[in-house]
Amino acid sequence: MQVPLIRLQCGVNSYDWGKKGQASVAAKLAAATPSEDFVVQDDRPYAELWMGTHPSNPSKDLTTGRTLLDLVQDNQALLSRSVVARYGNKLPFLLKVLSIDKALSIQAHPNKKLAGELHARDPKNYPDDNHKPEMTIAITPFEGLCGFRPLNEIAHFLENVPALRQLVGEEAAREFVDTVKGNEGDESQEATAKNKQVLRKAFAAVMSSSEADLSAATKSLVESASSAGADFAAKGVAATSGATLAELVTRLHGQFGTDHGLFVLLFLNYVTLQPGEALFLRADDIHAYLSGDVVECMAASDNVVRAGLTPKFKDVDTLVSMLTYNYAPIEEQKMHPTEYPYATLNAKAYSSGSTATLYDPPIDEFSIIRTVLSGDGSKATFEQLDGPSIVICTTGKGKISVGPTVHDIEEGHIFFVGATAELVLTSEGGKDDSFITFKAFCEVEDHSNGKL
Repeated sequence: MQVPLIRLQCGVNSYDWGKKGQASVAAKLAAATPSEDFVVQDDRPYAELWMGTHPSNPSKDLTTGRTLLDLVQDNQALLSRSVVARYGNKLPFLLKVLSIDKALSIQAHPNKKLAGELHARDPKNYPDDNHKPEMTIAITPFEGLCGFRPLNEIAHFLENVPALRQLVGEEAAREFVDTVKGNEGDESQEATAKNKQVLRKAFAAVMSSSEADLSAATKSLVESASSAGADFAAKGVAATSGATLAELVTRLHGQFGTDHGLFVLLFLNYVTLQPGEALFLRADDIHAYLSGDVVECMAASDNVVRAGLTPKFKDVDTLVSMLTYNYAPIEEQKMHPTEYPYATLNAKAYSSGSTATLYDPPIDEFSIIRTVLSGDGSKATFEQLDGPSIVICTTGKGKISVGPTVHDIEEGHIFFVGATAELVLTSEGGKDDSFITFKAFCEVEDHSNGKL
């Protein structure tokens, strides 16, 4: 039987929005694994490190060169019967590290039904028939746009940003403001439905505006942001200051020029994450990443519906029609991780404040454990899982072991861990050194280990 601990070699995708050279965490982590095909180039952007069985960039066994997909198809016990029964003989999740220097597109990921329809209709632009809920955990300080803002904030912008009101149109803007103010404090289904209706109408007006109207409104918006500074948008709203909004407008205009995304940012929550903080994005949630380095995990799919801040294929009609138009403060959209109860820390780990933290989104395909071990000899022992895992080290060094199989693990090393394996991580380094790993896993039958 295949030893259920396999060191992986994983590929990096080079996209224009990635950080360049050694500034890219994705590139630095990838470079830790020897490869004749990969040398970090200072002038090249490195955007995504992929870890999994997705055919677009499959991981390989570092020793044999065989793809991880081949290995789990030949030995389905590495996945577990329950995972194979639910998802077939492949990993149900895709783990990534993203290094973002330039904004990613305004986008959403289709639900499972829509994904199937889009794939059947346009397999070139929608290569998978699967949905793509995803979770993002910050490695370095991160900023992004996530979900629609509370509607009173959008109303404030429609009243105080003439360029936005110009693009939405006077009638739709007035209807939006009047509806939102009239429904303030009313959380009934009827009020919510009316709110969503006017939100969709205003958002669609921006996204369907003509090139001439967009160009004129952009000129006005950028001039206002540049001249007003902290006073832009009447000093902004409590969640996002005028200075922050003005800087975002001028930065994104510098990256993309005239673009619908300059106005969409006034509809969406602006979010910052510190290392260890996280977001979960359901299917049909609108978002855009702006900067930073993150660990990202998603259902195994590469479907993206884009509509702004991108030179790639845009599908505005599909994006407008697919969104839920849910709205809420960003704090309600951040994740609230908990202590992982099925990891045992040794005395050194407890005394040094080491942690094993569970990020458990409301889906079956994946969860993540972020483990921080401080000081030489701190150890975390993870109980067996009825499913596969991938472990990546992002900081420090130590040992990783399954039974008698022991490997060194340090920054950039990536391992596949087969089902039913008891995993042990042990830190090596000084008392002030941290050994940080992320362990993505799937378990669908045993509800005791954090999956519902």
